[in-house]
Amino acid sequence: MATKTDDPALITFDALPDSAFVQSATLAALFQTSGTTIWRWAKDGRLPKPRKLGGNSTRWNVGEVRQAIAKMGA
Repeated sequence: MATKTDDPALITFDALPDSAFVQSATLAALFQTSGTTIWRWAKDGRLPKPRKLGGNSTRWNVGEVRQAIAKMGA
């Protein structure tokens, strides 16, 4: 059975280029919170808005997420 920590994007998040995109589940695991909270944070401006990549594919830009994390720590 796969766990949240089996997500390759989460395991390699620090090595991903700023141009990469990740799912809400990856961010939820990264922040140890729920997907609902990730969406709420995006709506509130704590996280960047996700991008629609076509069809049902919505992802967050890694570079923008890193900038948001830096602001949270400031």
